[in-house]
Amino acid sequence: MRVGYLTGKLNRKLRIVFVTTAVAFLGLFQITAADNYKLNPGDEVEISVWNEENLQKTISVLPDGMISFPLVGHLQAAGKTASEIEATIAAKLNAYIADPEVNVSVTSTRGNVVFVVGKVLKPGPIVMIQSTTVMQALAMAGGLNEFASANSIKIIRRSGLEEGATETVLKIRYSDLEKGNDLSSNHILNYGDVIVVP
Repeated sequence: MRVGYLTGKLNRKLRIVFVTTAVAFLGLFQITAADNYKLNPGDEVEISVWNEENLQKTISVLPDGMISFPLVGHLQAAGKTASEIEATIAAKLNAYIADPEVNVSVTSTRGNVVFVVGKVLKPGPIVMIQSTTVMQALAMAGGLNEFASANSIKIIRRSGLEEGATETVLKIRYSDLEKGNDLSSNHILNYGDVIVVP
């Protein structure tokens, strides 16, 4: 009984060390969005055209994934990188400005959110700065608490935001991930995923 108690206590300490290390490691990347980051509704971008003071705006991506810019009109932003949006805007501005130099910077990724609910230390929304795996999201949520059913974790994933979108449930065995036995289930998370820790 005493051995089992000490083993459980040691495992909890090791888990805390793992979570602390993972969060510190992730913090190194939480400075700016990666170059290949694809925008989501709710994200914010700063768009500027060199030498054109009237063509400098900070814009939020609308719930339908669109943004609006002077002379360009509405264009799809969700699912696009900053570089792709730069190219689209430059192509449309060519009709008005010779060789426009367009710069698009991601200033906020607040729309790139997943949710961790249930028996974790810090449940709630998590803003993903870059590609984030299940293990990374759980680490950012503080790790599992001592009452969690570690091998019954689920990801609920919707096929889209529109009405009638379907849901897929992905099952996760946390102990397998910790031991490196089944890294295929350490899924890259999508915008809007919900991780449920029973």
